[in-house]
Amino acid sequence: MDIKTASALRRLRLVSGPEAISFLLLLVCSVLKRTTDFNAVPVMGAVHGFLFVLYVLFWVDAWNRAKWPLKTAAFYFLMSVLPAGGFFAERRLKREAEDAVIASRARTEGVVNA
Repeated sequence: MDIKTASALRRLRLVSGPEAISFLLLLVCSVLKRTTDFNAVPVMGAVHGFLFVLYVLFWVDAWNRAKWPLKTAAFYFLMSVLPAGGFFAERRLKREAEDAVIASRARTEGVVNA
């Protein structure tokens, strides 16, 4: 895995957690808006919208660079539209990056032909 691909996956991983948190907070704000006088939906909507757009942009970049099959790309996109999906995407991206580093080191040291 080259440095640009690793960077694309890292950016996607770093934005997936905050995107998931903002989605959950937006849901809480929506409930509070309906049940109380508290209305933070416009603010949280804007924050979540910004983070969602960043997630989609980083997702497209990671898909291009990592050459994911359609199934993998669809999984990561689906994780962005589920309320807590970003946490699962972050965990899986972290594991994928660690596996790529291990394989890269093995190739460099000539241990395996991975």
